[in-house]
Parts: sequence; structure tokens; C-alpha cells
Amino acid sequence: MKDGIMDSSTGTLDAKIPAGPIAEKWSRHKFEIRLVSPANKPKYTLIVVGTGLAGASAAASLSELGYRVKVFCLCDSPRRAHSISAQGGINAAKNYQNDGDSVRRLFYDTVKGGDFRAREANVYRLAEVSGNIIDQCVAQGVPFTREYSGYLDNRSFGGAQVSRTFYANGQTGQQLLLGAYGALMKEAARGNVELTPRREMLDLIVADNRAVGIVCRNLVSGGIETHMADAVILATGGYANVFYLSTNSVMSNATAAWRAHKRGAYFANPCFTQIHPTCIPVSGEHQSKLTLMSEGLRNDGRIWVPRAKGDARPPAEIPHEERWYYLEERYPSFGNLVPRDVASRAAKRVCDDGHGVRGGYAVYLDFEDALARKGIQSLDEKYGNLFEMYERITDEDPRKTPMRIYPAAHYTMGGLWVDYNLMSTLPGLFVIGEANFSDHGANRLGASALMQGLADGYFILPYTIGDFLAGAGKANADANHPSARDAARETQKRLDRLIGLKGKKTVRELHRELGLLLWNTCGMARSADSLNEALKRIPELREEFWNNVNVLGSQGSFNQLLESAGRVADFLELAELMCRDALERNESCGSHLREEYQTDEGEPRRNDDAFCHVAAWEYDSVSETHRLHKEPLRFEEVKLVQRSYA
Repeated sequence: MKDGIMDSSTGTLDAKIPAGPIAEKWSRHKFEIRLVSPANKPKYTLIVVGTGLAGASAAASLSELGYRVKVFCLCDSPRRAHSISAQGGINAAKNYQNDGDSVRRLFYDTVKGGDFRAREANVYRLAEVSGNIIDQCVAQGVPFTREYSGYLDNRSFGGAQVSRTFYANGQTGQQLLLGAYGALMKEAARGNVELTPRREMLDLIVADNRAVGIVCRNLVSGGIETHMADAVILATGGYANVFYLSTNSVMSNATAAWRAHKRGAYFANPCFTQIHPTCIPVSGEHQSKLTLMSEGLRNDGRIWVPRAKGDARPPAEIPHEERWYYLEERYPSFGNLVPRDVASRAAKRVCDDGHGVRGGYAVYLDFEDALARKGIQSLDEKYGNLFEMYERITDEDPRKTPMRIYPAAHYTMGGLWVDYNLMSTLPGLFVIGEANFSDHGANRLGASALMQGLADGYFILPYTIGDFLAGAGKANADANHPSARDAARETQKRLDRLIGLKGKKTVRELHRELGLLLWNTCGMARSADSLNEALKRIPELREEFWNNVNVLGSQGSFNQLLESAGRVADFLELAELMCRDALERNESCGSHLREEYQTDEGEPRRNDDAFCHVAAWEYDSVSETHRLHKEPLRFEEVKLVQRSYA
């Protein structure tokens, strides 16, 4: 048990949430925490791993404050981070539409959307700084979509009855990332940011119970490098690619977070994984990823299936009275804009019952009514690039025939545990964006990922990291420290073992097998039986991987097979923890639907008495097992109620 992270009176994890009214916690905390003076900031070196929205914004902000920053990214440019793929928008409590939005409403919608499994204090802070994000991005020149008058436009997203989502047509993530990238490269040109592309973090260096550096592999030369700092910041995204088919970039992986976990950082709520309801359906085994269609499309598109099971007629031949608009009928208050977990389960349910498109696993997203009401030009202005993307992939024009969509793995609410300061259980290791667990509970609302990433990077971490550095001082470790040499040696040993595997199966085959198993047993629905089946099968898959996978090439060169093998090896360990966490949580909440715990209507049934907590897993390197710790969730501002979107 680590000192300083446990509440001695209760034996539970201490999130270090400040005292006082929730609306004053963050402002009080900023005043009360320790500071590093401007003259001393240049003495500290910080490592940032990842250059998506969270990483790029954090690196730029920390450099502007005066810290020396080392930045590492997988790709050849920070602009290729997966944040670029986000389409729909970013939430902020600006109330530009004068429709009743406020910081408190955004806070409540987010807590409720997460099915009351997130910290109140963290979520309120997120809502509180959300407006600043829009101001920051507008100042950077981010071209948000505007109304004819010139004012910033808004649209609605799932789980909200107000229009608070700012967007740049269907490429919001790209435009926001370009803004953060510009800020980052300004600091690189100033000489305060050292940018190192084409590097993959393979281990965390820990000395004297403090994160002091990383071990990474040069993806071009294959060389192993150690880099030291006074604190390490992980902004490496989520682990949805554990399912093999997901909407994530094929390069997205869990290795950095998993290596940190095995060095002492607790992993929180790993079974909380989000399934996005509007994705282009699977078309065959040749696919290596799936394509997202923005949730923003649900503003104008209506979701339906044929009322008759197995109806194979083209959609244009099915009369309106024979169409089942199941979300509008079941959830009249929110209709097609219910939260993602609700929409995904509903789609699965109607397809399981035989109502899917041509009896299969797809539903229609239809723009017929919106086209008649608003015209093609209006919809093309909002969704033109999304329509084009869909048509290029499917050879079907969504202006003429409804889109076919089905849920797919998309985002992970679970991640490394962090306290209110965004520091993990390992001192000196900070985790931001999707890589941490902190803000979304058991289900993330649409347009909140970009909000969290930029809030962490621009407006939270730059304050809280100073508190740690002011107390801990500089790290007394360099590349010759025994911990650094040991970590590099262990990394080399692991790579040598991987490159020595000359079995008969490819890495992709085993990854696909793991993903299909996980999708069927720990995907949109889970049960004790399915999870026990997975917990029996995953160790067998892992053993097969280490005995029968074939990794070609050499370690000391460019080798994408070796990269993939290392990532899948970590997925094979993480998948087991996901299933164990899901089995341990005997309730249904948000995205975690245990089939044994649901209402007669098929909605999640929580058990607040037993499971109103964060499940944080500690890895014991001696026994190579996991131990569960709990952080109780206390709700003082909102009342624990059964979620309803009817």
C-alpha cells in the first residue's frame, strides 16, 4: 500500500478533493496549492507522452509557463494523433442559445449520463472550465461553424435537452488539434519544447517511488532510449482497440498506460468501455477498423428499422407506418438523442429480435424528413464531409438512401486512476485525457471527450503539477540510475523474446480472436457466465500467443509487426482485468450492462449500496496478480436516482 494515497481513517483511496461548496472547490484549490516561481520553472523538465488534444495542449501550456518540456509521439507529426478523427463537436456551458444551459446543468447531465459513477468534484470542475476552452480555441483561430449572423453555432448531442455543442462541421477534432498543434510548435520554435516523433513508450522509470522518466523505442531505427525528467505526463488515449475492431486508429494502444500500471499506477474501472451507436457496420473479416459516423447526425437523422422481422425490402419501399422509430417511441423526451449506451443497447435489442436491416445487424439513420424540411444545401453545410465519407466507403448516397449503422467500440471511460490533481497513485506520474478515468463514470456523453482533453491540458494540469513539483523538488536520477538501466534492460529482454517468436499464427489473427471473444463476452452485454468463459479463454489465448505467434523481421530496425506484437501482448493482459472487473461489479450501470441486473424494460439496474465506488486495481509484481481498492463516490449535489430518458 502506497503512502499518501489512502485515507487512513477508512482504508480507501483518497482523491484529495478540496473542502468547501462544489462551486468554490476549484477556485479555492488553485489558491491553496503550492506554486513554483517563474524563476524556478525552467529548472524543471517534464515529459509529455502523446500529442493529441490533451498532450499537445498540456505541453504548450506548460512550456508557456516556463517549464522545459520533452514531447514524444508515435507518428511522424503531432497532427496525426487520433484526436484528429473526432467529428461531432465539443461541449461548453456558454448558453449562447438562451435555452436554459448553465455550468450546473452541464455538470448534472454529465453525472447523470455517466450513471452516477463519476466524482462530483471533477465533473463540476470540467463544466466550470468548459467555457474557457471555447474562448481559447477561438483566440487560436479554430474555425467553429457560425450562424449567418456570425455568432458561433451550437447543436445538440445525446443526453442533453439543450444545444451546447460547438462544432466545425464534421471535423471538429481536426480543427481543435490544429489549434493545439500551432501552440505546441510555437513553443518548439522558441526552443522550450523538445519534440521527438516516431517513439513508442515501452516502460516507465521509477526511482525512489517517483516517476522520473520513460523507456521508448525509436520506431525507425529500433533503438532503445531512456529519457529522464522531474515528472511524467501520460496523454496516450484509450484502449478500445482491445476489441480489435473499433473506431480508433489502428495505432491506438494501451501499452504506455499498461506499462505504467505494472510499475505501480492503479487502473480504475477497466470494464467501463463505450460502444458508439452510429458506426458503419462490419462488412467482413478483411477489416482492421471501423468508421464512426458522428453523433451530430442524430440531430437531423431519424433511426428506424422495419416493424416486420426479416423485412428485406429496400428502405424506400417500406411505408412510414411499417417503420419502427424505436428510440422516439421508447424515449419520447430525448428521442434519437438519448445517450450512447442507451442508443447502442436499443439497436442491439431490435437486431437481436430480427428487426435489423435485411434481418442483419444494422439499423437505418434516415435524413428523408430533414431533407424535405431544410433542403440538401442546409444539410450539406453541416454534414457534407460525413456524407461524402459514408458514400466513399459504402457506395451509397445518404441523401438518397438511409445510412446503415450499428454500434462499435469507440471510447474507454476506464483508465489509470488519478486524484483531483490528475496525479496517479505513483507520485510524479500525471495522466490526462482519455488515458485517465476521472470524468465520465460508466458512460461518456457525446462531445465531452474533446472537452475533457483540452480542460486537462489547458486549464487544470498547468496548475496542479506545480503543487507536486513545489513539494517534491527535482528528481535525483539520470540515465545512469540503476532504475533507468534496469527498465531499459527489461524492455530489451521483452523485445528479444517477442522477435524470437516464430510460430504459425499472425499477430493479427490472435488479436482478432481476442477482440471477437471480448466483444461477445464483455461488450454491449455481459453476464457471469460469459465473463467466466472469457476468463477461462483469455489465459489460453495468451499462452498461444507466447508459443505460437510469428513475429518476422529484426528488433534493430523499422518493424511494424514487432510494434503490433508488443501492443497485442499488453491487450491480452488488459482484457483479463477488464473481464475480472466486470465480473466483480454485480450491477448494471451505464455502458456496463450485466444481464442479471436489468429492469423489466432492459434498462441498467444499479446497486448503489454495494457499488457506488471507483474500482481501482493494483498490480502486485511479486505474485503477478491484481488487488482491488475502492474509492467511495459521495453525492452531495445530485440525488442518486434511476436514469430516465423517457
